[in-house]
Amino acid sequence: MGKKYILFGNPVISIDTKKKEQIGNYKNNGKILCKKKNPIEVNVYDFETTKAVPYGVYDIDKNSDFVGVGTSYDTSSLAVESIRRWWLDIGMKEYPNSKKILIPADSVGINGSRRKLWKTELQKFANETGMEITVCHFSPGTSKWNIIGHKLFSFISMNWQG
Repeated sequence: MGKKYILFGNPVISIDTKKKEQIGNYKNNGKILCKKKNPIEVNVYDFETTKAVPYGVYDIDKNSDFVGVGTSYDTSSLAVESIRRWWLDIGMKEYPNSKKILIPADSVGINGSRRKLWKTELQKFANETGMEITVCHFSPGTSKWNIIGHKLFSFISMNWQG
């Protein structure tokens, strides 16, 4: 199905969210080089802190990505806002004649098949743009098939680990 979308000049975007990360100078697994007797001090207590929630949009045909970052909560509104910003910043330029978008997504989480807010926000986006949006949900337990995890989030993890 995705090949037909791409063949007719329509985007196929893989979407997903990554685990929350604390914003600030906290202990994080990874290595950073510093002088032996001059270690970087980090905060010990991490409760009541702001967290960054990255939400990725990966364009399968163009092999390009876009990451929206929210704070504190990963919501369906964040998911659709990330798609909206991808469309306004990149998608409209890359696919000027497109009238359809195909979105492969996990069936659980903030863009799950049973999330009413996800469906409502996605419908608002479709109404704003006049796009026909098709969402294909992976079966539960098969999120490893979602290409964005391999193409984008591994690099975000490495970056945040130092």
